[in-house]
Amino acid sequence: MIISGKALLAGVMGWPVSHSRSPRLHNYWLEKHNIDGAYLPFAVNPKTAIQAFQSLPALGIRGVNVTVPHKEIALQLCDHVDDLAQRIGAVNTIVVTEEGRLSGTNTDGFGFMENLRDRQPQWQATGPAVIIGAGGAARAILVALLDSGVPEIRITNRTRARAEELAATLNNERIRIIDWDQREDCLADADLLVNTTTLGMTGHLPLSLDIKSLPLTATVYDIVYAPLKTALLQDAAERGHPTVDGIGMLLHQARPGFKAWFGIDPVVDDRLRQYVLEDRTS
Repeated sequence: MIISGKALLAGVMGWPVSHSRSPRLHNYWLEKHNIDGAYLPFAVNPKTAIQAFQSLPALGIRGVNVTVPHKEIALQLCDHVDDLAQRIGAVNTIVVTEEGRLSGTNTDGFGFMENLRDRQPQWQATGPAVIIGAGGAARAILVALLDSGVPEIRITNRTRARAEELAATLNNERIRIIDWDQREDCLADADLLVNTTTLGMTGHLPLSLDIKSLPLTATVYDIVYAPLKTALLQDAAERGHPTVDGIGMLLHQARPGFKAWFGIDPVVDDRLRQYVLEDRTS
């Protein structure tokens, strides 16, 4: 790929950022579409985050993805934040406008839903969903499921107070809090089970969950992608459940930013999935 003086530039801001697969992903699309541009990793220390975000227009950067720990401060620093990011409480995608202003949104929920529809197109928002976890990913997914019309969403978290805080900020009557020790009892009539935690991820504690009461028609979705097939997904597949792994969420959430910065809505396919999974940086 040849980069000219007219190259379109974007990137990802985080601390650390060396583990991010976003540069591999976006530069794959740039090369595929023969775009004169580059997507760069920006390791931004939290102490200098304000200066880093404010410098984007001056440097001619068209926008950035935002990862931990900057998603919340990005919400405060953007000149405009859309309603979706406000509800989620975090910005993960920034577009620098022609006027040099920072416009923020959050594409995590979009990525979650697009991956679900891609991998299990028969899924419909007709029955209850159970969410394991109450962190930032859970919030984005909760908002996406509410907007998709899921009639009831049950949140269960090892620390009940965090689940209650999450539910209170959204204040929706379709949300129910389930005690952690009752997490298996609430599966009996669910249509969708989602793990939004790091439990089951390589290097983390396993997720302790017996899914024997979950209807076999229910879809099981784990947003973890290292390993790609977690113990939860293995158990679900052995029982005959439709399953969804987490790598597609990462890929689909990148599409809106790429379109805004580079002018093309890219395709997520199996070749891309394999290419990104081959990255050994995380």
